[in-house]
Amino acid sequence: MPETVTQLSVGYGPIIMLLAMMGFSVWLGTQAQKAVERGGFMQGYFLGNRGLGAWALALTATVQSGGTFMGFPSLVYTHGWIVALWIGSYMVVPITGFAVLGKRFAQLSRRTGAITVPDLFDARYGDQRVGLVASLAILGFLTFLMIAQFKAGALVMKLTWPGTETMALIETATADAAQHAYDTRYLIGLGVFALTVVGYTLIGGFLASVWTDMFQSVLMLIGVVLLFVLIVPYVSRDGMDQPTLKAVAATGDAYAFGPGFSTTGLAFLPLGAAVSFFFTWPIGGVGTPAGMVRLMACKDTPTIRRSIVLLSFYNGLIYLPLIVICICGRALMPGGFAPDEIVPRLAIWAAPDVPGGSLVSGLILAAPFGAVMATVSTFLVVIASGVVRDIYQRFLRPHAESNEIRWVTYGVMVLLGVIGVVANINPVQFLQKLVVFSTSATASTFVAPALMLAYWRRATAAGSLAGMLGGATMVLSLFTAGPLVEGKPMFEPYQLLGLDPIVWGLAVSSALSVSVSLITSPPPDELVAKLFDAPPSVRAATQS
Repeated sequence: MPETVTQLSVGYGPIIMLLAMMGFSVWLGTQAQKAVERGGFMQGYFLGNRGLGAWALALTATVQSGGTFMGFPSLVYTHGWIVALWIGSYMVVPITGFAVLGKRFAQLSRRTGAITVPDLFDARYGDQRVGLVASLAILGFLTFLMIAQFKAGALVMKLTWPGTETMALIETATADAAQHAYDTRYLIGLGVFALTVVGYTLIGGFLASVWTDMFQSVLMLIGVVLLFVLIVPYVSRDGMDQPTLKAVAATGDAYAFGPGFSTTGLAFLPLGAAVSFFFTWPIGGVGTPAGMVRLMACKDTPTIRRSIVLLSFYNGLIYLPLIVICICGRALMPGGFAPDEIVPRLAIWAAPDVPGGSLVSGLILAAPFGAVMATVSTFLVVIASGVVRDIYQRFLRPHAESNEIRWVTYGVMVLLGVIGVVANINPVQFLQKLVVFSTSATASTFVAPALMLAYWRRATAAGSLAGMLGGATMVLSLFTAGPLVEGKPMFEPYQLLGLDPIVWGLAVSSALSVSVSLITSPPPDELVAKLFDAPPSVRAATQS
């Protein structure tokens, strides 16, 4: 094998494996539809009849996505070892969410009959304005996060295009025909990905998302382990320090240290941003709407406890090997391609020398592709439920029958798929930028209001509204100021006092939520008692 890679050879194995996985996902969607039909459409389609077990909750409420296998690896590949600190905090995001909000959200959703996160806000305060603002925030910010995943799916399919026997690492536009072929592969991949994931989610709803997510989570783990076993022994055959030394030789000394290597003069992770991420990613992850929905759908509290243990091991087995894999990738492939492509390219390169190599490449590539499909499926359900349940049914057609709601839901999902395709015809360079922006915005909008909803009897509707609007406005202002004030690229924020926007968003949201709640009238006692006090039957059983 060469010391560095200059071109790749793509057989038919990768596309065969991806098509097989897509077909199996559609079949799972049809099986999920049968389960949904056994209950009511709304609770079955949007919440899976509240039946998630420990394995389902752990493997489907993870933070693995297109950002895990495309965006995060691109940052490791580009900036070096410092990204390990960045991802170290992100690994505990869902675990923190489970521990802080899991039990209370599951209890409150059952007491109120809430199906969606805005449903829960509405029931908690008895004020439809809170639910409406929550719905609009979910619609806006999660759509950005969903759009990022469409790019990842299209890139994987483009790189597995059969018959591309001499895929050069440096792809230029010297010939119009060659550039047209490059665009065509990407666009066809984008279309096939969108049709598949929208199709099986539309068929089976929440359970289709959960079941395919479980299946694809197993593929993710298998893919990462296979790639680690194939890549690391080869690159480190002369010593475990060799991948880093070769990567440093291709970049610079900063690749091995903080704040990270950069070609733009802007440090990736200065000290202030490092502190920001390490303490605020876990806190910010508490208020992720997609995660909150999974908590609302679990069976009981013991299920949440078991899932925390399972998820801790799973995240360690996914993220830590990926860091090492991408450092090795920098040593093998010094550059000449979009950084988001590093994991697919390594998968295509690494497997040909092993038996059934082309199929092994496809199995590895099923990991990022499965992660992306699972994430998009989840977001489709969460966004569609917000639009249909919390806007259409609540404000436009309160007496709409189940069949009408069903068809409106299908229409919303198809529209979201079209938006994902159109937005990715000319996508952003770094997928992870969209992920960071959307995560920062949703966290700043929902964390403080969600904590107040669950634990503070004195919290008011006005306080929750102020917290949502204030946190979102702060984050949006800082992300807008980056390009306008400092001339940064799109989705590069202005870091006030060296701190990431999520810090300021959480601070503003928390301050407004608490202060406005204290100066406004408390919620009705009967409403608070319904949600915070044990039912009479439970109190009697406890006293006896």
